[in-house]
Amino acid sequence: MLQASYIERALDLKAGKGPFNIELFGGSPDDNNAFFFYNGAMSVLKPYIDSGKLVVRSKQMGMDKVSTLRWDGAVAQARMDNLLSAYYTKDRVDAVLSPYDGLSIGIISSLKGVGYGTPKLPMPVVTGQDAEVQSVKSILKKEQTSTVFKDTRELAKVTVAMVDAMLAGKQPEVNDTKTYNNGVKVVPSYLLKPVSVDLSNWKQTLVDSGYYKESQVK
Repeated sequence: MLQASYIERALDLKAGKGPFNIELFGGSPDDNNAFFFYNGAMSVLKPYIDSGKLVVRSKQMGMDKVSTLRWDGAVAQARMDNLLSAYYTKDRVDAVLSPYDGLSIGIISSLKGVGYGTPKLPMPVVTGQDAEVQSVKSILKKEQTSTVFKDTRELAKVTVAMVDAMLAGKQPEVNDTKTYNNGVKVVPSYLLKPVSVDLSNWKQTLVDSGYYKESQVK
C-alpha cells in the first residue's frame, strides 16, 4: 500500500491530475506475500484506474497477468521490454508499480534501454521495496523513485521476543488478529511500521539510523 500511496502523491492524483499511464508488476505467484502487496496497492490505485486518471495501456491487471515468478529481475525486465515495445512507442509510461527492488532494477534497465532517464524522456515513478543497496544507489541517481524500508533489526528483536515467550510457555505479544487468514485460521501477528524512502529522507532513515554506512550507498 505504501508503494501505491507514493505513486498517488507523486502524480498528485488526489488533486485530480491525470490521466497518467501506469504498468503494474506483482511478486512471485507462489509467495503469499505477493498477493498481500498487490491487493494492498490496488486498494489505492484501482479507483483511479476506474475513473480513468490512471490508464493501464496493456490492460494487464491481476496477479495472473502481472506476477513475476521467483521475484526474478530478469523476468521483470523482459516483461517491461515487451510492454514498452507493444504499448509505448508513441506514449510515455508515467509510473510503474514494482513490489520489490530486485524487480525495479530490471524494470529500470528496460526503461533506460529505450531512452528513459534523459531530459527529453524523464524516468517514470518507479517504486520498490526492501531498501537494497543497489536500489538506494539508483534512487540517488534519480532513476528509481522510492523504496520501502523494513528495518530487519526491529524484525529480529520482535521475532526473538516471540520465540522466547513461547519457549517460556507465555503468550507472545501480538498487535494484529485480523489480517493474516491462511485459509484455516487467522494467524496472530506483530506488525511493524515500514517507511517509504526516497531522495528526501534516505540519509535520515538509512544512514543516520546506522542501518547503512554512507560509503555503502554512494
